Amino acid sequence: MRVALFLAACVLHCAVAAAEPPPLVLRDAAVFDSATGTMLPKRTVVVEDGLITAIGTREQPATIPDGATIVEAGGKYIIPGLIDAHVHLVHLADRTHVTGDEFLPLFLAAGVTSVRSAGDAIVAEVGIARYAALHPEFCPQVFLASPLIDGARPVHRDIGYSLTDPALVPAFVDEMSQWNVVTLKIYVGTPRAIGQKVIEEGHRRGMMVTGHLGRYTAQESATDGIDCLEHIWSVFNYSISPAAAKVPNPRANLDLQNPQCQALIAQLAKQKVAVDPTLVVFRNMIYLNDLEEVHQHTDLKHVPKRMLRYWEAYRASSNLAPETRPLRLREIEKYQELTGLLHKAGVKILVGTDTPEPFVPPGFSLHQELEMLVASGLSPAAALTSATLHNAGIVKQSDTLGSIEVGKQADLVVLSADPLADIRNTRKIDFVVHRGQVCDPAKLLERESDE
Repeated sequence: MRVALFLAACVLHCAVAAAEPPPLVLRDAAVFDSATGTMLPKRTVVVEDGLITAIGTREQPATIPDGATIVEAGGKYIIPGLIDAHVHLVHLADRTHVTGDEFLPLFLAAGVTSVRSAGDAIVAEVGIARYAALHPEFCPQVFLASPLIDGARPVHRDIGYSLTDPALVPAFVDEMSQWNVVTLKIYVGTPRAIGQKVIEEGHRRGMMVTGHLGRYTAQESATDGIDCLEHIWSVFNYSISPAAAKVPNPRANLDLQNPQCQALIAQLAKQKVAVDPTLVVFRNMIYLNDLEEVHQHTDLKHVPKRMLRYWEAYRASSNLAPETRPLRLREIEKYQELTGLLHKAGVKILVGTDTPEPFVPPGFSLHQELEMLVASGLSPAAALTSATLHNAGIVKQSDTLGSIEVGKQADLVVLSADPLADIRNTRKIDFVVHRGQVCDPAKLLERESDE
């Protein structure tokens, strides 16, 4: 009841961006420590001016600021704001006649307080990011990426950028720097000479470099110092030896203990290359969109109907044959098995979704990805650390996001059940705090258009 009254009092503030909110005190909650993967009992978290200013215990109580709104949070669980490490806010949405600003509230409603772009049309992307920054009461924070750096004929003409001469890379990276890009994205047509130069120039300017790989192999890019690989394909495709490729249905039957795969896993761990598996897009969009539990998932009720109509048209055109379903299920299992092996070897796993690809709903698909990661062998604590602390690192925000610490941005998700007991409890959201502003998920979902 106290939480319900608190949320009711916050509705007006969340509906209209007002002046800086009053101090907020969340008293006696369990707080997730994303560095150790443990729940710290009976903590009092104090928020002022958008920052966490104190964390008190029974033994060392925090000072309560004058005029603070106090929430009795005993029995609640607080985790850092979740971060989606792979989204597109322009590309993918344009074909559905939905603009990024329309589905930004879905992220916050699902507890996703920050998103990392994974390649988009730069001017439109920047416009959406600026809109989000002006409206923290219903939009997540957006970290920008370059267009997709590709070969002579970019696969995606709308967001691809052809780079075929290493001498032209510095000027491109300078241009991206002026747009405040955090991530340079290498795409499938990029050869090694370009990839090497992108990594060199990006690192020179403090940017992270990631890759959805094709011509440029995982082994080469890891040797050259890439920071991250996007999609489990960017590991799996380079784990298939010539001999393994001769096995019937190799993608569904690959022995992941083969020497090439094991050597690549060891290399990624040694060279500290993060992997963003995006398992949910492979299951929901590519391989299993014919399953009712995918195309009729309850998460889809939050998606704008225009977007959902396009997704249904995509499903109809997929023509997935029922007789191939066992192989498709087995391939997803292989991707999850590889993800578990990467984690076990010490490779840093990120949590991304590739939303809004078909049947990958903004915000809510992150919870599906967390569930798939746990099914792959990560503990709930490890999955949560990946979605918070690891994802903060990949956008170079370890000092401001990803954990509940004094001095960090007040991005918090208050849950009614323990996510370490069951990762599905990340869905049991009472309210979200973003940059110190409190928002009710139900009110955020009301912003969504029926059309």
